[in-house]
Amino acid sequence: MAEADAKLTGVPAVAMATRGVGASNLAIGVHTARQDSTPMVVLLGQVETEFLGREAFQEVDLASFFAPITKWSATVHRADRLAEFVDKGLRIATSGRPGPVMLAVPADLLGEEVHAPPQAPAEDPPRPAPGGAETRALARRLSEARTPVVIAGAGAGDARQELISFAETYDIGVYAAFRRQDVFPNEHPLYLGHLTLGTPPETLRALEAADLIFVVGSRLDEVTTQSYVLPRPDQAVICVDPDPAELAATVPAGHRVVADARAALSALVARAPSRGPARDWTEAHRAFLDSSTVPASRSEGGIDPSQVIAALREVVPEDSIMTNDAGNFSAFLHRYWRYNHPRTQLAPANGAMGYGVPSAVAAKLAAPERPVVACCGDGGFFMTGQELETAVRYGTSILVVVFRNGMHGTIAMHQAREVGRTAGVEIGEVDLAGYARSLGAAGYSVRDPEDLEPTLAEALASDAVALVDVVTDPDVISPSARLSDLVPGKNHSTPG
Repeated sequence: MAEADAKLTGVPAVAMATRGVGASNLAIGVHTARQDSTPMVVLLGQVETEFLGREAFQEVDLASFFAPITKWSATVHRADRLAEFVDKGLRIATSGRPGPVMLAVPADLLGEEVHAPPQAPAEDPPRPAPGGAETRALARRLSEARTPVVIAGAGAGDARQELISFAETYDIGVYAAFRRQDVFPNEHPLYLGHLTLGTPPETLRALEAADLIFVVGSRLDEVTTQSYVLPRPDQAVICVDPDPAELAATVPAGHRVVADARAALSALVARAPSRGPARDWTEAHRAFLDSSTVPASRSEGGIDPSQVIAALREVVPEDSIMTNDAGNFSAFLHRYWRYNHPRTQLAPANGAMGYGVPSAVAAKLAAPERPVVACCGDGGFFMTGQELETAVRYGTSILVVVFRNGMHGTIAMHQAREVGRTAGVEIGEVDLAGYARSLGAAGYSVRDPEDLEPTLAEALASDAVALVDVVTDPDVISPSARLSDLVPGKNHSTPG
């Protein structure tokens, strides 16, 4: 919830938990913040100072435990220095590439009284900009390139209008990094697609043919780069990021620009030639539109997950906040939902299961005037679905749509591909609508495609916390594959 709140608002979140066991449970959310570049301050309880190092009750060396998944982790040993540590943590969390920091506070410190330190006025983190000579050189390279493209990541999220102006000024096509689809309007003629798991080959063609790749605000993670294959060594790369450590951290870059995305894009627009280049992105944009058009159902039992997205597109307002869990079902959302409005996607780049419902609760609390829809598989929902009770208690009217195929689909697909069979992936029959009602929410079940739109519309219009349990066809395992094709001779029946 804290990670989703900070991702949506841009304001650092504060998450608190108890010592060892609570801290361990919090770790997955902290790791999500780290890989998603989300600012967060984590305050954890710790055993009393005199017990440190004795493996006291629930003791863990928290500074060491959290070091690999935070920008900074430390233990505070004096109560009068806690404010100093928090101030430093906030600066680290919001500077350069944003991320989480962790402070462990021994229990005996929490009972001490200290004088409140003088509070300096809050300052925005610095926004470095490229120099004049560097900007002119970059503008010239962008103008002279034949087929340049942009890869835009989370760091460009606060520079949406500047990115649109930059793309239009230089007539350059734009790709969204993994699960950053709302960084650029998807139906804009310069949008080329989403660099995701199983990216359609047609979507990748413009990137493969590019002679210059302009990377802004993206750490070029494994998924975005298609397993570190793109950009290729023979393609020119310009990377823009405010954090020097992130420039060319995963892929070599010929030109590295230490700059804030908004400042760099604005400077480049101001330095653009009077007559900009003319390039034709019609075919590349059409490839995206074709790939994101919902096809006819492929289901032979149950509901094709693509039809759930089609129904959502008919019922849910386009500017709704869409959150999603991890799992194969999410590939259908990423493929067929078009993000045309800013701040409409909350999705974990690290693939953490259990993200969907909590992030939706946080989103509704942060933006109560906006519709919020959580899309989940049954596996992810069972991890954190009990947060429906939190939503009910706080009056956050979210819509949760569960794609229930009765299995851990991603694991099943990989097992089928690698060893030709599945094992230990089944999920039993559960009355999810009844479960939702037991937590105070409205519950609906859908087994017939004809019932999708009216049921979703009713749930959304109820202005209540609502769950729609959609029984999907487990054989339709991804937008491009059937599980039965991966495991010859095995039949996959509809759950329940």
